[in-house]
Amino acid sequence: MRRHFIAAVAVLLAALFLRVQPLEFALLALSILFVLFAELMNTAVEAVVDLVSPGFHPLAKIAKDTAAGAVLMAACGAAIMGYLTLATYVMPPYREVLVMFGAPSDLGTIVSVLVVTIAVIMVKALTGTGSPLHGGIPSGHAAVAFSIATAISLNTRDPLISLLCLALAAMVSHSRLLMRIHTLRELALGSFIGAGITIIVMLIFKSIGG
Repeated sequence: MRRHFIAAVAVLLAALFLRVQPLEFALLALSILFVLFAELMNTAVEAVVDLVSPGFHPLAKIAKDTAAGAVLMAACGAAIMGYLTLATYVMPPYREVLVMFGAPSDLGTIVSVLVVTIAVIMVKALTGTGSPLHGGIPSGHAAVAFSIATAISLNTRDPLISLLCLALAAMVSHSRLLMRIHTLRELALGSFIGAGITIIVMLIFKSIGG
């Protein structure tokens, strides 16, 4: 529920900032309320199942999984609604930013990923933490993932592709956190190094090409 509330506040504040139409705001609010309702029902189902069947039972598992699946479906619907509502306000400015910084460059992409990899290994060596391929400061997986995502964004200059790649990079980074290989600070530093170096390298190649 805390995560749902944080996401809801972020989306509603973004909608207010972007000055969406009243109908669009109402649809967003209804989608958010539906997700919260599904989460409340999921909690109620879990509590009743635990009360009736304290021990493990296949039917209890099905009940809990189905209730959790309902929350997932509601969240997917809310995500689609959020995209359809906010895309017309967010995507055009984001496309302009990508066009401003990006340009197709195969060599620039390869060089940026290599430079990011070398930078990660050097920082790990200087800090004396982890190994080149495991643990330490910063997260190499996060750095390379965000480097590739940033390079794809600047090469394609397509907002939707960019957001999907960044989401995938975030999932890769989050997996390292779940596996307790890296801390949030190490992931943030790796993401910053990967994206920052890639933008700088791509801008250099853009200026050379221009």
